[in-house]
Formats: sequence, C-alpha cells, structure tokens
Amino acid sequence: MNKQELIKYVENTYIEKKNFPVFNSGDTISVGYTIKEGNKERIQNFQGTIIQVKGTGENKTFTVRKISSGIGVERIFPINSPFIQDIKVLKRGKVRRSRIYYLRELRGKRARIQERG
Repeated sequence: MNKQELIKYVENTYIEKKNFPVFNSGDTISVGYTIKEGNKERIQNFQGTIIQVKGTGENKTFTVRKISSGIGVERIFPINSPFIQDIKVLKRGKVRRSRIYYLRELRGKRARIQERG
C-alpha cells in the first residue's frame, strides 16, 4: 500500500462525512459554526459570499467574505470541521471565475453579484 492509498484509507475510515448542499464561488451562504466560550457552547452564523473553494474531497476548504461595520472580514472553513453545524445556501451567484478575489477592491453597488436564474 503506497502513501496515497494509506491516506485515503485513513480519511475514509476516521473522518465523519456530513451532507452539505453543493455551493460554488459567488454563492451567498450562512455557516452555523459552534463557538466555545469557557464551558458554554453556542452556534454563531457567519453569512457572506464565497470567494473561493479549494481542494477536493475531505481536504476541501472554502473562504467566505462579508462586510462587517464597513470592514471586509474573511474566514476560511474546512468542509469537514467538527465545528460546522450547518450550511445554508441563501443565493446562487453568477460569476465567471472560481476565485473572485477582485471583490476585495470593490465597494458598494459594484461589489454586488448577479443572481443565477
């Protein structure tokens, strides 16, 4: 058994798979993320636009960007994180690129993404 087969075996055996909806760059999603504060737990929703999806299978990550008090906030989530409770797709965006980093420079109405329809 070579290294790649061994890694796939471990991933398939030990990583818990969750069924999340299919999403792509440009989509607006809400991620329910568990936050631990001391001995308390709560679910915090992080709502924003996906600017990139990276990796495949168990190693997939996605970056969500939102504007909070006029400041751009980006967060990278691993798809198989045990802290992610749910993902809801709110809007499907129509974009021509898989990595839409150009949104970082845009402000106001220019930063809007057309809805797929």
